[in-house]
Amino acid sequence: MKINLSNIKKAKKLLNKNECVAIPTETVYGLAGNAYSDLACKKIYKLKKRPKNNPLIVHYYNAHDLKKDCNFNSNFFKLYKKFCPGPITFVLDLNKNSQISKIVTNKKNTIAVRFPKHPVARNLLKNLKFPLAAPSANLSSKVSAVRSADVKEDFGKKIKYVLEGGKSSIGLESTIIDLRNKPKILRLGGMEISIIRKVLNKKIIIDNNPSKISTPGQLKLHYSPGIPLRLNVKKIKDNEAYLLIKKTKKTKPNYYFLSKKGDLKEAAKNLYSTLRKIKKNKYKSIAVAKIPNKGLGKTINDRLIRASKL
Repeated sequence: MKINLSNIKKAKKLLNKNECVAIPTETVYGLAGNAYSDLACKKIYKLKKRPKNNPLIVHYYNAHDLKKDCNFNSNFFKLYKKFCPGPITFVLDLNKNSQISKIVTNKKNTIAVRFPKHPVARNLLKNLKFPLAAPSANLSSKVSAVRSADVKEDFGKKIKYVLEGGKSSIGLESTIIDLRNKPKILRLGGMEISIIRKVLNKKIIIDNNPSKISTPGQLKLHYSPGIPLRLNVKKIKDNEAYLLIKKTKKTKPNYYFLSKKGDLKEAAKNLYSTLRKIKKNKYKSIAVAKIPNKGLGKTINDRLIRASKL
């Protein structure tokens, strides 16, 4: 991808002034602000209408930039070396002398960090003197944005600038793993747990439905298109969109296919844009056919289950 340096400079200028800018990542678009600035972080929460107890993920260019804010361990280095930059977020202990805003961490002594792979995001981070707090660039509890047009649809002129980066290549948020003690998955995401387990060569606990919110993506109602959604449906209702994992011989105008042949990566990439399309087409509800609960299918099901809690 060819990077427009003038666009990078414009985003940098606004971020240096503690404004919020929407940025592209390989997972979804993020609503970014200076992670060291209380003012910038307050603006993120206000724009998203985000609950204050829901912490933010902080984005860094590399591990060297992270040193001043976090304590590392061997599990982190193994995963960082194998997967970063990429769609994985690490929960680590925060250094006492870190400048990270307490608004980011909800006054906790832990922090969620990641290293985005998107070339535009990486170029921007490389040219900043601070990391970026950046939750998904959508209104809280609603469908994440995978295109710049999605961001503009949600926020209009409330965001100072949207940095263009094309459609997100993965289309699902990052997988979050807590590495402070025994490795624990706190959010299913764009990286499959099986490959993480293979690198660490140890058991990984999965706890993505805790009683208390400790990391992004754990709210019961999340990723919602704003209309009722039913799961594992075989028979649909009148004026209801039908969402299927792959194309079928039988098709109707209200049938929406996430992939051609049931490819889960393709389905993941198309999930949010398809939910947005259905909403725009003014269907009153969505019926979802059974999605295979394996690999990225587990993440897709997680998102649809949370979206159904409307």
